[in-house]
Amino acid sequence: MDVKLFGEVFVTLLVITDPPGMMPIFLALTGPLPARERNRAAWQAVALALLVIVIFAVAGQTLLDYLHVDLPALQAAGGLLLILVALELLTGKTDDPSQQATSNIALVPLGTPLLAGPGAIVATMLFVQQSDGIADVTAIAAAIVAVMVTVWVVLRFSGGIVKVLRPGGIEVLTRIAGLLLAAIAVQLIADAIAAFVTHYADLL
Repeated sequence: MDVKLFGEVFVTLLVITDPPGMMPIFLALTGPLPARERNRAAWQAVALALLVIVIFAVAGQTLLDYLHVDLPALQAAGGLLLILVALELLTGKTDDPSQQATSNIALVPLGTPLLAGPGAIVATMLFVQQSDGIADVTAIAAAIVAVMVTVWVVLRFSGGIVKVLRPGGIEVLTRIAGLLLAAIAVQLIADAIAAFVTHYADLL
């Protein structure tokens, strides 16, 4: 296994997934839930993110070509999804745990597009396209798994923060997370628009 490539992929994906930055959003979405449901959401989100990244690593370009979808379109779609979630956080619609479905939270937006978002997907696809032989592929696969395990550990043990913050602190954190999520969403859409403009400008 290529240790240098493993390090490059691990650091790149770890920076993109940003576990410390994910923590306030995760706590905002799952804070009102019981500890068991919150832990379940953590592993479901990581499992889905791993599955999505692996699928795009193996057949991402083929799938996008077949659907006639450009990567900026995928990026813009992720941004729109995040805006919907951000609005729910800002308006307090996620505060009632009885109205939340753990699996839904884990799948969208935690699993995708937050963890397995356009950045992680594109980076993984590029690493796979540049790989040369089984040693490189093994290093990339090991790095992806290592990153997902790291993210799971961070989310799994973030529950202790809930006990410190209590309901009032969780409510404040929810509003802050909603604002941060809205900013991330706007940036994703802006980058997608810029990519589209650049692409079509090059065609002219």
